[in-house]
Amino acid sequence: QLQACGGGLVQAWGSLRLSCAASGRTFSRYAMGWFRQAPGKEREFVSAIRWSGGSTLYADSVRGRFTISRDNAKNTVFLQMNSLKPEDTAVYYCAASSSGYNSGMASQYDYWGQGTLVTVSS
Repeated sequence: QLQACGGGLVQAWGSLRLSCAASGRTFSRYAMGWFRQAPGKEREFVSAIRWSGGSTLYADSVRGRFTISRDNAKNTVFLQMNSLKPEDTAVYYCAASSSGYNSGMASQYDYWGQGTLVTVSS
C-alpha cells in the first residue's frame, strides 16, 4: 500500500528526491514518516510530517539538509535530500501512522513501504 521510489546512486553533496505513493486507502489523515536503515545498523528515524502538513520533525543528522512534504490530493509524500553525505547511505522506508501526529518512533507507524536504496559515494 506504500510504494517508495527515487533512490539511487549519487555523489556526495548531491541531491535526491524520494517519493512514497499510497494506494488502497486514503492516507490524507495519516502522519507520514521516513526511516532509514544502513547496513549493519538499526532502523532510524529521518523525518515525519503531520497529516495536515503543518508540522514536521527531523532527525538532528538531517535537519537543514532534508525536507519532507506531502500532497494529500495525490496521496504522496516526498523527501527532498540535499547535500547528501556518505553516511546517508541506507535503505529508506516510508511509513504511515493512523494517529495523524508525526512521531519519531517506529512503533507509532501502522503501514510500511518496501524501501528504496540510497547510495552516496564519497
